[in-house]
Amino acid sequence: MKKFIIALSILTIGANTGFAQKVMTRTAKISFTATAASSPEKIDAINNEVANIVDTKTGDLVFQVLVKSFKFERALMQEHFNENYMESDKFPKAEFKGAIANMADVNFTKDGTYNAKVGGKLTIHGVTNDVSVPGTITVKGNSYTLKAKFPVTLADYKIAIPGVVADKINKVATITLESNLTQK
Repeated sequence: MKKFIIALSILTIGANTGFAQKVMTRTAKISFTATAASSPEKIDAINNEVANIVDTKTGDLVFQVLVKSFKFERALMQEHFNENYMESDKFPKAEFKGAIANMADVNFTKDGTYNAKVGGKLTIHGVTNDVSVPGTITVKGNSYTLKAKFPVTLADYKIAIPGVVADKINKVATITLESNLTQK
């Protein structure tokens, strides 16, 4: 019985340590702007319901977003975005799976702001491409803030822009990401 209790204690400590390496949130924020220079109106949206998991030991990370959760200033833009451009019923999620490429430069146990290079696969509109994204990771105690800003060429993800609105929508969207994670 004594050996069983010792083994159970070791497994529990190991499981708790392994769990503490992964942090997650369901309230990360992704916004984008695709406003063309000649457009009289803003083409941008925000989504505050993004799931993000980070393994602070390996640097592996995942972001998942429900496309229909993007909010626009105008309801008609949101409807066109979901029905005509993103085909949200057919492609309900966008996802990034990757890792921090320069993990040796990021210390999740020491407060500070670290430059990060993240590489992986970005899937939007049913199309997956390799991407490399620069960003920052700020560590403060048991809290981590990930930030990044990067371009996405719409044609790379087979997102067509109809000629009638081609002067309003930029061919390259600028994506801004912020995720706040806390180790429990």
